[in-house]
Amino acid sequence: MFVDEAKIFAKAGSGGAGCKSFRREKHVPKGGPDGGDGGAGGNVVLLADAQAATLIDYHYKRHFKAERGTHGQGSRMNGATGEDVVLPVPLGTIVRDAETGHVIADLTHPGQRAIVARGGRGGRGNIHFCTPTRRAPAFAELGEPSEERWVTMELKLLADAALVGFPSVGKSSLIAHMSAARPKIADYPFTTLVPNLGVVRSGGNSFTVADVPGLIEGASEGAGLGHAFLRHIERTALIMHVVDLTGGHDQRDPIEAIAAIDAELVAHAAELATRPQVLVGNKLDMEGAAEASAAVAAYAAEREIPYFAVSAVTGAGMEPLILAVGQMVHDLRAARPIDAEPVQEVFTYDHPEDADLRIEQTAPHEFSVHGRSYERWVIQTEIGNEEAVAFLQRRLARAGVENALVAAGARDGDSVTIGPVTFEFEAGLADE
Repeated sequence: MFVDEAKIFAKAGSGGAGCKSFRREKHVPKGGPDGGDGGAGGNVVLLADAQAATLIDYHYKRHFKAERGTHGQGSRMNGATGEDVVLPVPLGTIVRDAETGHVIADLTHPGQRAIVARGGRGGRGNIHFCTPTRRAPAFAELGEPSEERWVTMELKLLADAALVGFPSVGKSSLIAHMSAARPKIADYPFTTLVPNLGVVRSGGNSFTVADVPGLIEGASEGAGLGHAFLRHIERTALIMHVVDLTGGHDQRDPIEAIAAIDAELVAHAAELATRPQVLVGNKLDMEGAAEASAAVAAYAAEREIPYFAVSAVTGAGMEPLILAVGQMVHDLRAARPIDAEPVQEVFTYDHPEDADLRIEQTAPHEFSVHGRSYERWVIQTEIGNEEAVAFLQRRLARAGVENALVAAGARDGDSVTIGPVTFEFEAGLADE
């Protein structure tokens, strides 16, 4: 089954807690702190895999959870890092946050990875909080909770050329003749329900061609299965517009059919109006097709569009078509600008405001502090430990949070919420 859309829930692993421990050895009466760090949680990663052709694996199983990191231990023993969950997806998969619609990644090259849910950081052990004035820190950091989100995946085929046209114009027969693809073929509308992809040999070149299921008028507005199929044309370098020279079951005029499909393509994506195109008049072996072919040839010549009259049944005209399309694809590839920037290998989802400190007054005498780092500090603090809380307050003050709150109008006794915790504001905390 060909599945080109999927929605999954990704939950990364939480980080392990740091350890609060002190050396307890014979003949070492004043052993210092030796708590190890917690391990980081595993990520949920989508991997672009050239061997994957569909999103069918995510049509039935939708929930994926990475392994959590283990806690640190005494004797400076760090916890183990949680294993990542790696999910292979086809090339051409666009990944979005299901809630916001934000594009996380467009995976078009083999090996590209999109981290859709990041594992939590492991908490630091108490060995990290030892200072000349704090010889025996009685606190450590908790592990950071993991990220979790619903993500949508949408596959857009990566093909050099796409066969488009009304239903039953013979696209499936053409791709079967051109390549080793074996789609279902029958003389009735909507025989093809999913796109087919084939590799065509053309002299010393080869190219991929996609057989896109038949479009109908109104496809760009969702009529039929328009939206589901039109997106597979967006990435193609060349459009092979197939027209039935016999008029088909509806006895549709070939010129009117060409104009109608072109209108649907442009309505879906305006840039398709400038996409290179060839016209393919099919069913040349049928009665009356020669006269219609002459009219289509004149139409194509007037617009300087290459035209080929063929019969997918007898093979007439197929070799010149394949050689010409192969050369056009080769020339289009050569004309592509060389991207000086290296291909991005790893994508992560970062909110634009993640690194920024933002103060918001939510009510009289009530403020909230936003910023990924500051919220993480609070989450990783053991709130019931007075020494840990005092360290957090000084840390926030040094980072400029206190000054920002004062500038926003906060006064002693006001409520300040950071992440899941609400504090009573107290200005003037001294640095260590």
